[in-house]
Amino acid sequence: MAVEYAMPAFHFIVDGAGPVSFSEISGLNVEVQMMEYRGGAQPEFQTIKQPGLKKFTEITMKKGIFPGDNQFYEWWNTASLNIVERRDLTISLLNEQHVPVMIWKVKNAWASKVEGPTLKGDGNEIAVESITIQHEGITVDNIG
Repeated sequence: MAVEYAMPAFHFIVDGAGPVSFSEISGLNVEVQMMEYRGGAQPEFQTIKQPGLKKFTEITMKKGIFPGDNQFYEWWNTASLNIVERRDLTISLLNEQHVPVMIWKVKNAWASKVEGPTLKGDGNEIAVESITIQHEGITVDNIG
């Protein structure tokens, strides 16, 4: 009998953000906000809970800094009053054969924040920058 293991989270690819290789992605969260309601004629003296609007958190993507690579700032710089470059992103978790097994599709993403690296004179880390993405929804496809 073959043993199945959970997928490791270190092998993934992002399409739609340019030819960028990310080292970390966080914020792939979805939530349904809860609403409470009680009609005045309801015999119980309590509220009922029902689903409300869907809510999506911001996504943060991190990558190492390379000479001449200014893509994060160029995308972030497209945001001005009422005008912004929106992109659809596809984030795929890959198996050992580099085939997607789980896909997150992010709708109408735009760059709201770019954070530069922490610089330390006595450090021994890679210079990493991050970009924060706002968006209008995520759909999840577990291909399995």
